[in-house]
Amino acid sequence: MTRRFAIPVGITATGQHYPDRIVTNDELSKMVDTSNEWILSRTGIRHRRWVEPGTGSSDLGVAALRMALERRGMGADELDAIICCTVTPDMFFPCTAALIQDKIGASNCFGFDMNAACSSFLFGMTTGASLIAGGTVKKVAVVGCDVMTSIMDPTNRNTAVLFGDGAGAVILEQVEEGHGILDYEHEIAGFGAPFLCMKAGGSLRPATAETVANREHFIHQDGKEVYKNAVREMAEVSRLMLDRNNISPADLALFVPHQANLRIMDAAAKRLELPYDRMASNIAEYANTTSATLPTALHQSLEAGKVKKGDLIVFAAFGAGFTWGGTLMRWAV
Repeated sequence: MTRRFAIPVGITATGQHYPDRIVTNDELSKMVDTSNEWILSRTGIRHRRWVEPGTGSSDLGVAALRMALERRGMGADELDAIICCTVTPDMFFPCTAALIQDKIGASNCFGFDMNAACSSFLFGMTTGASLIAGGTVKKVAVVGCDVMTSIMDPTNRNTAVLFGDGAGAVILEQVEEGHGILDYEHEIAGFGAPFLCMKAGGSLRPATAETVANREHFIHQDGKEVYKNAVREMAEVSRLMLDRNNISPADLALFVPHQANLRIMDAAAKRLELPYDRMASNIAEYANTTSATLPTALHQSLEAGKVKKGDLIVFAAFGAGFTWGGTLMRWAV
C-alpha cells in the first residue's frame, strides 16, 4: 500500500552551504597513513570541506536556509516550522532548530531537531510533509546540517577520509495534485547500533577522563557491515516504492542516494538498473556530509538542469542505528 498524504506536499525551493576550506586527499595524507590513490579507489572522494574552529551546525544551516528562502521569494517570518536534521547539534540543548530560528529571524514558527543519523533529512522531510498534510501548518523548512569534523577522529584513516561539513535546506509546501511526495518507506533496526555509533557522551556513558582518553567521543564504524547493509536496504526500499506504484526504474529522472561512499552508491544504482548519469553524486567534491547529502545533491542536480517539473525522483538513505528509507517524489516546480 502506498503512503500518500491527504494533500500533495512537495519541495518548492532548495539551498546549500559549505565552508570555504577545501581539504584534499593529499593534505589528509600528511595527517594519517593514507594516499590520494587509496582514498579515491575505496571511497570516490577527492576533496571535502571543513569548518574553521568556532563554527557550529546552526551557522551552516542558516546560510543554506537563507538561500532556499531567497529562491522561493519568501521571508523567514512566513515559516510555520523548522525541522533541523543533524547528528552534530551545536549543543545538547537547546535544539539547533531554535538557534537557526533566532539567527534567521523566523518570528512566527516552532521547530525541533531530528536525529536519525544519515537518514535524518529523509525522515525530517516526511515529518514536515505530515505536518502540512495535517492542515495545521503551510510552510516548513527542513534543514540538514552537520559539522562532522567535530566528531571525527583525525588519527583514524578509516573514518577521517570519509566526512566533510556542510548544509542543505528545502522549503515544503502544498503543491498541485499528482506532484510532490507520492510514497515513502522508512525503517529502523537497532541491531546495527554497535556497527556505527559514538560510544560515549550520552546518558548511558557520560563523558569521563577515561572515555576521552579512549577516544570514545569520535565516530566508530565497522565499514564492512555498514557497506553490506546500506547497499541492500537502499536498493530494496527504492525498488519496493517503484513496484507498488507501478513505476519502472527507467522512468526515473533522478536517483538521489545518501552520499556515503561511491561504491555503495554505484552498487545500489546497479541493483536498480539505473545508468550512472541518472544518479545524483557530489561525494567526490564534498565527501559524506551526513544530514546534508540529500538536499545538497538535489540542489546541485537542479542547478545542472537534470530535473524539470513532472520528473520522478527517488531519494534513498542509510545511517547508524541502523536507519534507512526512501521517498518517491514527482517534481512540482
